[in-house]
Amino acid sequence: MGVVGDRYGDMPNRYEHPALSRRETEVLLAWIRCDSKTDVAGQLYISLGTVNTHLARVREKYAAAGRPAPTKATLVARALQDGLITVDAL
Repeated sequence: MGVVGDRYGDMPNRYEHPALSRRETEVLLAWIRCDSKTDVAGQLYISLGTVNTHLARVREKYAAAGRPAPTKATLVARALQDGLITVDAL
């Protein structure tokens, strides 16, 4: 996990990036762009249970890094903070 400083240099904002797997990142981004976990499962050819497992692991990793993300909104915020997605991609 790496620590990232504020890119604008005006705040000592630093946060740990959890080590998400490629598949966890893929599921997270698909869910951010989609309203339904069922749709994500269909798009990625995985079960709904697998989608839920990946998202639970993502949440656990963020919590372990001291950046809890209990809601979809906070997961979107974490993905933006970590450069996994841009505002334009939403």
